[in-house]
Amino acid sequence: MACLKLGSKFDGFQRTGQAWFCTSGLPSDVVIEVDEMSFHLHKFPLISRSGRLARLLKDHLETNDEILHLQLPGIPGGPDAFELAAKFCYGLRLELTATNVVPLRCAAEYLEMTEEFGEENLIARTEGFLEQVVLQNWKESTRALQTCETLWNEVEQLGILNMCIDSVVTKACTDPSLVTWPFPNNSMQSPGGSFLWNGISTGARLKKPQVDWWYEDIAMLSLPLFKRVIIAMESRGLKPESMAGVLMHFARRYLPALNNRHGAKEGSSGRFASLCLSSVPSEAEQREILEIIEDLLPIQKAVVSTKFLTGLLRSAILLSASPECRSNIERRIGLQLEQASVEDLLIPNLTDNLETLYDIDCIQRILDHFLLLDQSTRPLSSPGSDIDGNMMNSPSLTPMMMVTRLVDGYLAEVAPDVNLKLPKFHSLAEALPDYARISDDGLYRAIDIFLKAHPWLKEDEREHLCQLMDCQKLTLEACTHAAQNERLPLRTVVQVLFFEQLQLRTAIASCFMVSDNSCPLQHPSAADGGIMPVAALRGEGWANAFRENHALKVDMDHMKLRVNDLERECSGMQEELQKLGKMRGQWKLLSKALGGRFKSHICRTKGNAVQDQTHADRRRDRALGSGHSKR
Repeated sequence: MACLKLGSKFDGFQRTGQAWFCTSGLPSDVVIEVDEMSFHLHKFPLISRSGRLARLLKDHLETNDEILHLQLPGIPGGPDAFELAAKFCYGLRLELTATNVVPLRCAAEYLEMTEEFGEENLIARTEGFLEQVVLQNWKESTRALQTCETLWNEVEQLGILNMCIDSVVTKACTDPSLVTWPFPNNSMQSPGGSFLWNGISTGARLKKPQVDWWYEDIAMLSLPLFKRVIIAMESRGLKPESMAGVLMHFARRYLPALNNRHGAKEGSSGRFASLCLSSVPSEAEQREILEIIEDLLPIQKAVVSTKFLTGLLRSAILLSASPECRSNIERRIGLQLEQASVEDLLIPNLTDNLETLYDIDCIQRILDHFLLLDQSTRPLSSPGSDIDGNMMNSPSLTPMMMVTRLVDGYLAEVAPDVNLKLPKFHSLAEALPDYARISDDGLYRAIDIFLKAHPWLKEDEREHLCQLMDCQKLTLEACTHAAQNERLPLRTVVQVLFFEQLQLRTAIASCFMVSDNSCPLQHPSAADGGIMPVAALRGEGWANAFRENHALKVDMDHMKLRVNDLERECSGMQEELQKLGKMRGQWKLLSKALGGRFKSHICRTKGNAVQDQTHADRRRDRALGSGHSKR
């Protein structure tokens, strides 16, 4: 640390408890109280350097009091600064450093220690050291700027704050290769490895400083000073990447939630966690820091990583930041949503409505911001296709396809949540246009997981959900899986089988076309008047073509068998459906007919039984009558 030694006399001050005594041998005639500290000094050394003390002591010189008592309330820097000023008046040895020059300069202004009361007075000496030594060095400038935090009003009035900020901003915004001041961790080094502080040795080279060499020093500032410095850097034209870097560095230092989740993944070392644990701000302070960081972030796209923005959003939700702050972060994420990962979007649901595990509504709003931006930047010719109608050649579709794949993966992650309602899942899946999905395999996977986690869905709800999926965009592997999936509704399975059959037929047709067009040899016609050489038939090209054609025929045979099997299965399912429909109608007629016949049969049975019983009674009566007559 640079320093300037003033005075030549040895230290003649001695402290006893809360009092300072001058050990010059003469009894003190004035006691000056600064806060809770008292200084037992002498009048004449003080009035020879300080205008304020000269006026105050002049009023008491005419009195006969042996010891005068003065109070200096509100002196900048407090007892420490007054101690140094008193030593300067006595000509005692003291050192000016970057950590005490600003308080001492403010105290000298308060005591009116100008050139009128002596050449090279304290004001001149502190100003010269501040401008010529402290502000010429990066480390000394940042140390001096930190001391301005407790003297805000004084340094503003004297212009010291602007001087320190201007020095720091100038050095941070200047290309390191164009300046010669020493940077942190940057020194002259010889080829052998020995450090050369003067840089005179032959072959010495200057290490190139890192881009973030000044981030840590700026992050040591308090929040008001940090904000002033960043605003000054923005007005000076600092690169958005550098501004975003220092803001992210400051946020990780004072927001522990960012370190816990993303500190190690983005290259931040363990020093952030130790700093946060040493002095963790309160929840209100963290909320203020977060809102200021969000307000200062550059508006340019992609200068701030999406991973950091999603971590900032989690912290904003956890700290109950203002709705405007959260909305702005969501908008920033939506502008570069294609750079996010599925893990970034898994934001826990910390709202009052704890229905779902993850905040689905937040992702819906972020997706809406992205779609709104896409509509505003898309050409007016055609939604999703260029002038020639070729949709795949449009560069604007690349972010849309990446976001579509991202949303499908997100849906697959949140689908196992049993509390996730069908309307929310359906709304998030259908928000993206149809042309953005080249393949619906990812959407099919998400739908299958949702159906597995929600087995109580009705048949019409399952059909409504499966309508999101275009069976024509499923690959053969997905079609094979869907054809055997018992969770899918029957109509969807039939559609999958139908389009799988079409894909197989198309593949077979393309194979025939390839085999016809890729034949390397042709028989010469009679019009050509030539005969093919035997050597050509026996060549290696013919053997390779023969093997390829043979393998192609085997593949086509397998495809034909598969197509025949699928046709039989499809026709069998159609016949079963038709039989099921006919059986339903016949069962109604049969039940009516059988019901009538059953009723008539019961009536006849009951009538016959009654008639048989009557005949039996008559026969019994006749038998009894005949017995009595014989007797």
